[in-house]
Parts: sequence; C-alpha cells; structure tokens
Amino acid sequence: MNKRGIEILVGLFVLLGIVGLLFLALKAANLGTFSSGDTYPLIARFDNIGGLKVRAPVRSAGVTVGRVTSITLDPKTYQGVVRLDIERGVQFPTDTSARILTSGLLGDQYVGLEAGASDKNLAPGDTITQTQSAVVLESLISQFLFNKAADAGSTPAPAPSAASSGGKK
Repeated sequence: MNKRGIEILVGLFVLLGIVGLLFLALKAANLGTFSSGDTYPLIARFDNIGGLKVRAPVRSAGVTVGRVTSITLDPKTYQGVVRLDIERGVQFPTDTSARILTSGLLGDQYVGLEAGASDKNLAPGDTITQTQSAVVLESLISQFLFNKAADAGSTPAPAPSAASSGGKK
C-alpha cells in the first residue's frame, strides 16, 4: 500500500472516532433521539423533584414516550411544576399516576407514568393529579441512622443477674 492510501485510512479512522465521540456526547446530554414528532403537553406537580433535569425521559412500562421540557417552582404551593411533552400517538387515562424514578441505584432520574383504568384520556395541557416525589438517597440514609440512634438510646439496660450481684445460694 502506498503512502497516500495509508493517509486516507488514517483520516477515515480519525473521522470515525470523531463521529463516535459526537454520538456519546449526544447520548450523555439526553439528545440521542432526534425525533421531533407531534407531541402534546401535560403538567405534573411534585413536592420534591430530586435531581430531575430538563430533557429527562418520560417512560411508561420502560418505553420512552416523551421528554421533560421545563421545571419551575409554583410560588404559591412551593411545588415543582414539571411540564412533559408526550408523543401524540400515546394517550393516557385521566387517572394516570406520575413518579420520579431513578435508573439503577445512582443513575439519572426520569418520570415514570403508570396508566390508570379510566375511560377518558388526558387532554393536552391537563395536570396529572396523582404524583409521587423523588426518593432522595441522602434523606433515606439520614432517616435510617436517626432511627438506629433512637433505638440504641431507648434500649433498657439488662437487669443484674444473681451471679453478678454476689448473692448467696
């Protein structure tokens, strides 16, 4: 192989590496899907959104059906207001529940929708009323430690036995 052929192969290899890095960057930023299909908005209110971010996936039964488009704070109720864009082909009943879940033990957070059994579907702009906030790992650990400390402090001391008190037989 001549020198020019080797240079072309090296150039193609470098170009392939750049395309791979671009793909990884888009996946890491939750921009891996380029679908700009028709969507409709839904609103969900949570007491605690944890580490949920804009562009986080919205999943139902493990299938991505939308994205989080905005997160704001309601100044009256002090709840996190999450706006979801759901694919138009997927309709959810009015008694659908929304939860903030985590991928794996310490992974990214996403919104999980669990369809209800109602005959009516949510209309664009409707609010999902049944929500469950994010589980914050630090809160669980501190609550566990607090409960263990409280249990250790309230354990009664063992009663002295006859052998240790020097009693007569």
